[in-house]
Amino acid sequence: MKLPFKLTFWRVLFGIVTLAGAYAVFVRVNQGLGAATNLSDQFPWGLWVGFDVVTGVGLAAGGFTIAGAVYVLHLKQFYPVLRPAILTAFLGYVLVVVGLLIDIGHPLRIYHPMLMGNFQSVMFEVAMCVTFYTSVLALEFSTVVFEKFGWKRPKKWVGKVIVPLVIVGVILSFLHQSSLGSLYLIMPSKLYPLWYSPLLPAFFLISAISTGCAMVIFESHLSFRAFGHRLEKHILKHLGRVMLLGMALYLVLKVQDFTTRGVWNLMFENRMETYVFWLEMLIGSIIPIVLLSIKKVRLSTKGLYVCSIFAISGFLFNRMNVTITGMTASSGVNYIPSWMEISVSLAIVGMVIFLFALAVRYFPVFGTPLKESQKQKLNKLSKIQGENSDKVSSNYTHIS
Repeated sequence: MKLPFKLTFWRVLFGIVTLAGAYAVFVRVNQGLGAATNLSDQFPWGLWVGFDVVTGVGLAAGGFTIAGAVYVLHLKQFYPVLRPAILTAFLGYVLVVVGLLIDIGHPLRIYHPMLMGNFQSVMFEVAMCVTFYTSVLALEFSTVVFEKFGWKRPKKWVGKVIVPLVIVGVILSFLHQSSLGSLYLIMPSKLYPLWYSPLLPAFFLISAISTGCAMVIFESHLSFRAFGHRLEKHILKHLGRVMLLGMALYLVLKVQDFTTRGVWNLMFENRMETYVFWLEMLIGSIIPIVLLSIKKVRLSTKGLYVCSIFAISGFLFNRMNVTITGMTASSGVNYIPSWMEISVSLAIVGMVIFLFALAVRYFPVFGTPLKESQKQKLNKLSKIQGENSDKVSSNYTHIS
């Protein structure tokens, strides 16, 4: 029998990972967390919280970063990356909610924080912000759906409220991105001092913004290879500059924090936490900062792509270190995720990629070619901002 699609290595791998993840979810729902995970009373938060939630929310930060730059700061040069960033953020947050459904003890009670919330709890604030911001992202992306089906009136309605909608989204994102770090402020005796800090909320927010830009660069490269949608160098250059500033600020605050708390000596102790911390800082801060400080790298598409890989990898190391590595010593147990935990997380990542590919294929995620009047408008804007008009006018954008 002839298949309706071409069988490739990546599609076969996606199918295997999805089936494994589905089986793991079945076991978790029917037999409980104990049967599907290596979690315990000593280590109740594992891979599903550290990767699916804490890391996933941070990687989706490109949505509020780019939307805020375009609609609030009026940086129109970021228009071509707006829709892909919003789509990635929306898919990321939806699947973060899916990850939470799988992880919490009673999945059907996920709505309880909204009705029976503790207003003094950081987790209540995170739950509410994530819920509302996911709704905001759905409304922001709805314009792409309306454009696809030619629904002009609903698109016009959303267009009238898009600016206040984005402002609300930015505020919500600032709150819950930082509050994810606040969750660990109540654990000073449990989180290892290399990661525990009163500045954890600031660290989480700043790293999310810079990594959000890195994700847009990373997606741009993969989208070009898969779909032929290339972003112009001047757009990537601006994203690289924001990424550099964010990582530099993060590193400066880290140095100040270590000096204030007097924990420099911990960086040279012979223990596992020391090694993974050095790896995190080298990959996520020092190497990309050095590379991005070189003008030739900042102006190179491949150079920015390599830097984005370093930034995303370092971000992943940081979130996993805070949620797992830094909690190991105080818990008294060695937590290693089960194959079911890993398969669920990989299935969620695969589903994000799959849904993104579907959306790009069937919806105008990368916009429509510019009309002549729009080219003139964007060229004029580019001259004001000091950009070369011939570079910008060939882009895909969304000027209405």
